[in-house]
Amino acid sequence: MIRVLVADDQELVRDGLAVLLSLCDDIDVVGQAANGKEAVAAAIAERPDVVLMDIRMPEMDGLEATRRLAADPRTASCRVLILTTFDLDEYVFEALRLGAYGFLLKDTKREQLVDAVRVVARGDALLAPNITKRLIAEFSKQPALDSHTARLLDSITNREREVLLAVARGDSNADIAEALFMGAGTVKTHVSHLLTKTGARDRTQLVVFAYESGLVRPGVT
Repeated sequence: MIRVLVADDQELVRDGLAVLLSLCDDIDVVGQAANGKEAVAAAIAERPDVVLMDIRMPEMDGLEATRRLAADPRTASCRVLILTTFDLDEYVFEALRLGAYGFLLKDTKREQLVDAVRVVARGDALLAPNITKRLIAEFSKQPALDSHTARLLDSITNREREVLLAVARGDSNADIAEALFMGAGTVKTHVSHLLTKTGARDRTQLVVFAYESGLVRPGVT
C-alpha cells in the first residue's frame, strides 16, 4: 500500500483529493493537513510514502514544509508531490531544489494524479508537460558552467552519462535497462553512483543537475 498524506488549506479540495485517492486499492490516505506546519507534524507521526503538498498555505507554505521534510531524518524518506493552481517558474525550481519529487497542476485529471502518486512512490521524478517546458526554457538561460560542476561532469563515465540523460527524459529504470541493454540492477548501480558523484538527493535533483550542467540541452533529446 502507498501511504499518502494530503496537505491543502482548502477543506473541499483536501477532502476531494483524499476521497479520489482512497478509491484506489493500492493507496491509503493516512492523514490530512490544512497548512505546512500541520503537514510536517502529520508526516512525522504517520510516515507517509507520499505527501501531496499544496504550495500556498497559511502559517507555513508548502515550500518551507518540503524543505523541513527533506531535512528531517524522520521524514527524509517521504516523497513530496507538489500540487498547485500556479505554474510559476519560481515555484517549480525552488520546490525541486528543496527536495520535491514532482510537480502537478490542480487541473490534472484524476487518472494522471493517481499515476503521479504511484510514480513518485517508486522514487521517480514527475513533472507535468507544461512544467517541463518551463524548466527547459529557464535552464537554457543558465550562465556558463562553473569549475565545480565541470569537475563533476568529468567524473561521470560515458555509461553514466547515458543513464543520466535517460533519467532526465523521465525514463524509469526498466525503460533505461531496455534501451541501453543492461540489467535493472546495473541501472540502479549507475543511478546510485550518479547520486553520490553529483550530491543529488534523488532522481528529481539528478534531472535538475542534468539541465544546470548543460549535459541536457533545450530542444535536444
